Amino acid sequence: MFSSLFVRSSSITSPLRNLTVRGSCSKLFVGGLSYDTNEPVLKSEFEKFGEVIEVKVICDHKSGKSKGYGFVLYHSEEAAANALASMNNQLLEGRNIRIAYAQPKGSLHQK
Repeated sequence: MFSSLFVRSSSITSPLRNLTVRGSCSKLFVGGLSYDTNEPVLKSEFEKFGEVIEVKVICDHKSGKSKGYGFVLYHSEEAAANALASMNNQLLEGRNIRIAYAQPKGSLHQK
């Protein structure tokens, strides 16, 4: 009885485990930003590919200055995929930016 329950349980959680490893498909990590790039600039560049729900440029808590990376959250996975394909390794405010799908905070699967 327990072995059949275990098999069912593991087959149910398997897709969830894959989703956790992969992370959100509509949230992008944007690295290599100029320290002068702010959220309105980032949103303006990325909303060309679809509806942007949220933009966040990560800043130092003490100085308030940008750390040179941020995140863009899209309404759809398709918009995120288009932005990733179009914007990765492109220039933004004089800097070559890197785009990747965002990983969960503290994830061991970060590259």
